This record gives sequence, structure tokens and C-alpha cells, in this order.
Amino acid sequence: MGRMIIDGQPVEFTDEPNILSVIRKSGIDLPTLCYHSELSIYGACRLCNVEDDRGRMFASCSERPRDGMNIRTSTPRLVRYRRMLIELMLASHHRDCTTCVKNGDCELQNLAHRLGVSSVRWGYKERTHERDFSSPSIVRDPDKCILCGDCVRVCEGIQGINAIDFAHRGTDAMVIPAFNKEIAKTDCVNCGQCRVVCPTGAITINTNIRPVWEALADPDVKVFAQVAPAVRVAAGQAFGGAKGENVMGKIVAALHRLGFDEVYDTTFGADMTILEESKEFLELYEKGGLSLCSRHAVLRG
Repeated sequence: MGRMIIDGQPVEFTDEPNILSVIRKSGIDLPTLCYHSELSIYGACRLCNVEDDRGRMFASCSERPRDGMNIRTSTPRLVRYRRMLIELMLASHHRDCTTCVKNGDCELQNLAHRLGVSSVRWGYKERTHERDFSSPSIVRDPDKCILCGDCVRVCEGIQGINAIDFAHRGTDAMVIPAFNKEIAKTDCVNCGQCRVVCPTGAITINTNIRPVWEALADPDVKVFAQVAPAVRVAAGQAFGGAKGENVMGKIVAALHRLGFDEVYDTTFGADMTILEESKEFLELYEKGGLSLCSRHAVLRG
């Protein structure tokens, strides 16, 4: 166990991997755009920079805590620095915020409000890249990417797919699929984890909301809903319910009131799918077609 001083208050730490974790443990919400505890340390956004008692500024996400450290998190110098970083990100960001699907749920937008960034001195960035609508699950908008690398690291480190990565250098740097192909023409498995960690509107969900409303309004069309097992819990949490609460009954009632003719629960079907996939997995492993490692299974050949 060690002890460090954060903004004048003593804070004890044990096995925290970095200073940022200790800061958050002490109750201070230090802003970040590229840090996720499940992902590798990247240190790209620099918003989590802190200052020690000697005036040295460094990224708290990539520095291990040491006994006796004395750091400050919100000096005037740090606040000016963070405002400048947000302003630079906004300058290289296509700012159609009022019509963006992430409006109100965008981390970059929230931080701009929080840090008091009310204007950008370097004008407005026009759209220079086409949006990628090829995937049935996600939409890519390169002009809203802030190069935080979250999507790259979750696709590589968590999912083991490597469908997207960094390309080019300097001001030409981008996050794109190999050879700038459409995402649907890569090994993308449509898991959507890249969208979960993306802090802006660079990767969003490709929804079918409009055609569903059109179908519900058509008296000659019968509309059926099929609810996956995880939804019964996720929907409850999204609307403020208790963690792990099953709200399937409420989902069915709500869908019927929206106009759905039939609502089907796929619990049994999902269980059957798991059994079939497990059977195929074991058969392939016994034949030598899989190599098991600690993180994921790798197909041979």
C-alpha cells in the first residue's frame, strides 16, 4: 500500500494500474477520451494530464502511482491545456452537431461544454470523406473521427478481428479498413463493440427505425418483433431499472402499444443456438481445426 497527495488530499492506493485510477478512486472525475480500463494504454487524447509539485506535466493514464507523489489535477495551466486540446479536436471535426445522431450523447461535445469551449478559432471543417453505410450494423463517418484509437484497440485486443486500423501519418492520419475498403468487405463480424467505445459520431449504429415506423403505419403490413435474451435486461437498465432486472413483460407491452402485431421471446432459440455452436466448436477442435489460447480461438489454415 502507498500514499500520494492529490489536490492537497492524501489518498491511499494498492494495486491500481495507473495514477488515473487512483484519481478516480478519490472521487475526482478527470476527463478522458481514449482511456478504457479493459483496453491497452494508448495515451492519445492527453486530457488526463496532471501536474506534479515540480511543475512536470504528464498523462496520468500511462504513469504508475508511486508512494509520496504530490499531484494536482486542475491547475490554471492544465485547464488552459485541456481547452486547447478540445478546441483543436473540434477544429478537425465535422461539426454538424445539431443533426448528428450522437447529439447529447457525444463525449467530445460534453467535454466542450464542461470545459467552457464556446468557440473554435480555426473555422469549420467541410466534409472531405464519404460515409460508409455498407455494414448492416454500423455507419462509419471518418470526418468525425478524433483518432482516439478506441475502436482499433477494441477490435484488435478484445474481439481479435483487426477490421480497422490507423493509416497514413501526420495530418493525413485516419482510422480505416485495410486499403480503405468498405467495412462490409472486411473481416468485420458486426459485433458493434467499436461503436460502444467510440466517443463521437465517427461510428454509429445503422438503425432501421424509419422503415419500421413506415411498416407500423401501413395497415396492410403485419409487423413482428423478436426479442433477444440480453435485451430484457439491457432495456431495464437503460430506463433506470435495477441491474439484472428482467423487464420482458414491459417490453412486450410497450411493443404492442407501438403497434407491433406479434412479439416473440427467443430465449429457447438462443439456448439452442448456443448448444449447436458449442457442438460445432468441439467437433472442429477435435479435428485440429482450432488452436485454443487464453484470449480467443484461432482458426488454422
